[in-house]
Amino acid sequence: MPQPSILPLAAVLISAVATALIVASYRYPNVRESWSVLAALAKFGVIASMLPGVLDGEEYVWSMQEQLGVEFLPGIDFVLRADPLGMLFATLASFLWIFTAFYTAGYMRGLGEHAQTRFFAAFAASLSTAVGIAFAGNLVTIFLFYELLSVATYPLVAHDETEEARIAGRKYLAYTFFGGGVLVLGGTVLTYWLTGLQGEATVTFGETATALAAADPIFAQITFAMLALGFGVKAAIMPLHSWLPDAMVAPTPVSGLLHAVAVVKSGAFGVARVVIDVFGLELTAALGVAIPLAALAAFTLLASSIIALRKDNLKRRLAYSTVSQLSYIVLGISLGAIAFGSGAHPRYAAIALAGGLLHIPAHAFMKLTLFFCAGAIHVETHTDDISDMAGIGKRMPLTLTAFAIAAAGMAGIPLVAGFVSKFYMLVGASADPSMWAFAIALVVSGVFNVAYFWPVVYQAFFESEDAHDAKPLVEFPMGGKRVGGVKEGLLTDGGKPEDDSESENDDGFAVDANPSDADVPFGVGSDAADWSGGHGNDADQSHGDDDHAHGDDHHDDHHHGGPPEGGWVRHKPWTESTWLMLMPITVIVTGAVALGIVPDYAVFLDVVEVIAEAATGEEVAL
Repeated sequence: MPQPSILPLAAVLISAVATALIVASYRYPNVRESWSVLAALAKFGVIASMLPGVLDGEEYVWSMQEQLGVEFLPGIDFVLRADPLGMLFATLASFLWIFTAFYTAGYMRGLGEHAQTRFFAAFAASLSTAVGIAFAGNLVTIFLFYELLSVATYPLVAHDETEEARIAGRKYLAYTFFGGGVLVLGGTVLTYWLTGLQGEATVTFGETATALAAADPIFAQITFAMLALGFGVKAAIMPLHSWLPDAMVAPTPVSGLLHAVAVVKSGAFGVARVVIDVFGLELTAALGVAIPLAALAAFTLLASSIIALRKDNLKRRLAYSTVSQLSYIVLGISLGAIAFGSGAHPRYAAIALAGGLLHIPAHAFMKLTLFFCAGAIHVETHTDDISDMAGIGKRMPLTLTAFAIAAAGMAGIPLVAGFVSKFYMLVGASADPSMWAFAIALVVSGVFNVAYFWPVVYQAFFESEDAHDAKPLVEFPMGGKRVGGVKEGLLTDGGKPEDDSESENDDGFAVDANPSDADVPFGVGSDAADWSGGHGNDADQSHGDDDHAHGDDHHDDHHHGGPPEGGWVRHKPWTESTWLMLMPITVIVTGAVALGIVPDYAVFLDVVEVIAEAATGEEVAL
């Protein structure tokens, strides 16, 4: 039952206020980064306070018209509503932001990054808009925050200020702000027009399905396509995905934000809103749009997995993995609609829908772990390519163990989060023979996940740096890099730089080989004042402290990629990096395991079950 509350607005504004405080504290880095952590804790506290009520059937609503007496647009209100679906996204984003704030501080300090104040401010603004998307009560409100998220994250994508970064940033805006935004706006206008033809015009979630069902089916299908593809841009559905791998030019914490917490999840969340709250499962199936959406998702998750096989750069391989995993979410939601309209028992629809929605937090925990591990490897060893990681497990045992666990979850191995969500989707896909092809796609994609993640784990723990072979799982042109010392023509899991080239600007180097991911001198565009206020008088002092704490090979300014001369130095887990990076990795991978072992005790499953049961009228019972 809806009840007026300031809490949804407070959850959005906390990190917006933190953005201003971060900028104001630019001379005092410790204070600046403390604002980021405090805002993360406060935001999560506010959102968590609404969770018990939402699980009991309450909805917390803030309306500009009702609370302030101001009409946002003629006939349209600005509404923030904390309902179960919104709480799923908001709880996830706010919880993971806490640990991302710590990790980001360690990463940015470890590499002596320039423009750190701008970076932290944009980071906070991004989370503010992400929570705004989660709590949006109608299509106009979600469109507003959807566009603001693109604007807020642009400085993060283009952070390096190199030509490559600016090109990636412009491409990101072109796809997400102009492309996706225009489609969402067009779908919103059509929704308002079609509902107006049947009575009172509305774009409020939960109030549009009846009117859209009575509208002309062709216009309803066009409206669905515009909204689904508009949100699908940020969900990286093929062929609207190419902005995502190019955005890997950004620092690794941004990659984590883009791939696990905010941006791509806002796209998948938007697709869920369209299917569940704008059209409803029944109308989605009746219009015949669920099967094409599921087919597009299945194609995306298979094609992107194949592309990931030939990427030698770790972050770029993870990028295509993200493209694939996001389509699991879209596929699960689509399967819920297909099962609901197939005549099968509605519980299959509830199970499939629950699987798709549960993959939102499952993927977030696993993928954030993977990117955090990739970032820690770069900060400590300046290594970005998988072919250079032989034996690195002894240098960074905790990091690579966490990577292996998260990778297993991505492949759907039991006892990790990914298994639970994918199992739900497979059970839902068994409802009708028309859905079996999608079940096969899910299984095949899991095999591909093993194929592109296993070489990383094998290189790290089962090879030595002085004599190693990548042990390719793929030995045909999808593979990649020719390796000296082995049979001529043999292809490893990597890829020649020219094979990986996807644009004129792709020189084949690691995507981290940019100022944001290297120890760069302070100069034009640097934020030297940030360092003078709280970390010592200069950057060298900060690096010196780390060198002293973690060994002679820590942050080796003269070594870039692969083992140093003499091989990797064996480290104990607690000395391989700083606690600012190891603590988030440990906590988040533990969360991924908890979601896989005891999902019934994880609040995310409770929220997902409430959503699925409300959408289908059936309990989620395996």
